[in-house]
Amino acid sequence: MGLSEIRARMDKACAAAGRAPGDVELIAVSKVQPEDRVASVLDQGHRIFGENRVQEAAGRWPAFQECYSGIILHLIGPLQSNKARQAMEMFQAIHSVDRPKIAQAIARLAQEMGHCPDLFVQVNTGEEPQKAGVLPGDVDGFVAECHALDLPIKGLMCIPPVEEEPSLHFALLAKMAARNGLSGLSMGMSGDFERAIAQGATHVRVGSAIFGERDYG
Repeated sequence: MGLSEIRARMDKACAAAGRAPGDVELIAVSKVQPEDRVASVLDQGHRIFGENRVQEAAGRWPAFQECYSGIILHLIGPLQSNKARQAMEMFQAIHSVDRPKIAQAIARLAQEMGHCPDLFVQVNTGEEPQKAGVLPGDVDGFVAECHALDLPIKGLMCIPPVEEEPSLHFALLAKMAARNGLSGLSMGMSGDFERAIAQGATHVRVGSAIFGERDYG
């Protein structure tokens, strides 16, 4: 499909929702993608990328950053507290703040380092036992806890259950964000980003529709 078509579809979805074309930030999810595909997207001028793992990002991006200016990296996968320092040094945003332990680790490091990435609280909107994220009933309390730690919480993030209508989860996330005075909504992926934009997404995370299918072999 490619980058230009995704951008065109995003603009069309924004127009249909009565939103300006630049309202939504496209995060190109480059996890497990070959270097030549990532370079191709960089060559087209895109600079905002998402990675799932700190170690994979550490092995990939320093070389690209020597050749391309203005790269912005978002961590969209799970974060372990022992990787928090490395993540805060490398990423401009972390979308997977999902438990008190990681919030406290980030807060300590932010005090020590004098800076902190933008943060999103990951919400397990489907209450799936195998999936990370704060449960919907715990969101208000956890956001308050993060604010008490002076963490820069920009919004909420979710990954809807694959077998359910994603728009219902996007609407739920938007309602929780509004209730907590948060403007950021990180939601929508390759198969449903237009529905996410209709529900107010500010960041969509699109991988295979830009780069092609991943080969995990």
